[in-house]
Amino acid sequence: MPGDAGDHEAPAASTARDGAAFVLSRGVVLLFAVACAAAVANVYFSQPLLVTMGHDLAMSQALVGGVVTLTQVGYGLGLFFLVPLGDLADRRRLVVTQLLVLVVALAVVAAARTAAVLLAGMAAVGLLAVVTQTLVAYAASLAPPGERGRVVGLVTSGVVVGILLARTVSGLLADLAGWRSVYLASAVLTALLALVLFRVLPRRAVTPPEPLRYGRLLRSTVTLFARERLLRLRALFGLLVFAAFSTLWSSVALPLSEAPYFLSHSAIGALGLIGVVGALAATAAGRLNDRGLSRRTTGVALALLVVSWLPLSLTRGSLVALVVGVILLDLAVQAVHVTNQTLIHALHPDAGSRLIGGYMVFYSIGSATGALAATSLYAAAGWGAVCVLGAAFSGLGFLLWVCTRRDGVTAPAAATTHLTTRD
Repeated sequence: MPGDAGDHEAPAASTARDGAAFVLSRGVVLLFAVACAAAVANVYFSQPLLVTMGHDLAMSQALVGGVVTLTQVGYGLGLFFLVPLGDLADRRRLVVTQLLVLVVALAVVAAARTAAVLLAGMAAVGLLAVVTQTLVAYAASLAPPGERGRVVGLVTSGVVVGILLARTVSGLLADLAGWRSVYLASAVLTALLALVLFRVLPRRAVTPPEPLRYGRLLRSTVTLFARERLLRLRALFGLLVFAAFSTLWSSVALPLSEAPYFLSHSAIGALGLIGVVGALAATAAGRLNDRGLSRRTTGVALALLVVSWLPLSLTRGSLVALVVGVILLDLAVQAVHVTNQTLIHALHPDAGSRLIGGYMVFYSIGSATGALAATSLYAAAGWGAVCVLGAAFSGLGFLLWVCTRRDGVTAPAAATTHLTTRD
């Protein structure tokens, strides 16, 4: 089937292990996905544990709220200051080092006996969890150009699965062995993944033509946004779809814990399992991108995102409608997210980490905006108003696609030049 006009990718740089070509097998791609899921889950483990943590360490409500805030602040700082290092350092060594330091941070959280130690540990966990985005950029750089969308789709599915299941897993582990067991178990899993990745990944990954100094590396991230209209557009898509995503997932527990359902925390957490269905189904978006259908995929996914809020608005009267809405929403968000990352990496494969890191800053802004607005609006006007908010974010995304779908910036041109050290 012919692709959309202009939906082409720049060639990927070659990689090697001890001078031999490295083959990115399906098993290695799944390993990337598992590592991404395990890393990003650390950012969300605390959410169902806040009350227990607060009681255990005699923390005030304000301090307990700081657990989530500092984790997210750490994650945002890591996106800008750590993820771009993937374009400067050996990615294999960078990934393994970040994972091992993350093990230490998780151990600090698990052993914390004071609020100050806990908060410092959570900030470090958030900062180091951005290894997730380094892994996404790494996998994209290892993939052949014709398979990059499929690879990014599978690896990004791991990210979404980790986000959706984190609360469920942490709740179950905490019920069985206490909240500290969640972080001890994660530390053990992270250490194991670091060992496996060290043995499996190629020794030498994509290397820039000339070494970049760290300060210039960070400045070039800003330069990329100033230069590439596609990057700015895709970042806006990311902000809006994750604002819609966060609008749902930050507030859906509120109506489910009230009449007529009165669901338990475990039952509400299991809703993440339903969301995984939509997230995994969206891996097909990567294959559609490989066929040159990124523009069309984006439009269909954004339309589905708008439609998903109709069944979601019926949540108080039907759990079936909620399930349908959750699947549609997660499918749509994941499809746009995969498309975004595939296209922006193709702009400058040698600057993949900077592109992904900069894009994810907008993801974080959208997530924070959706969460803050949804919880405030629910308290003031109820679930119906929350659904209107989510539909508004989704509708803005679709309107943006309609306004830009024919202007030639929904995919990178094949002739795009690469970023140099002078940028």
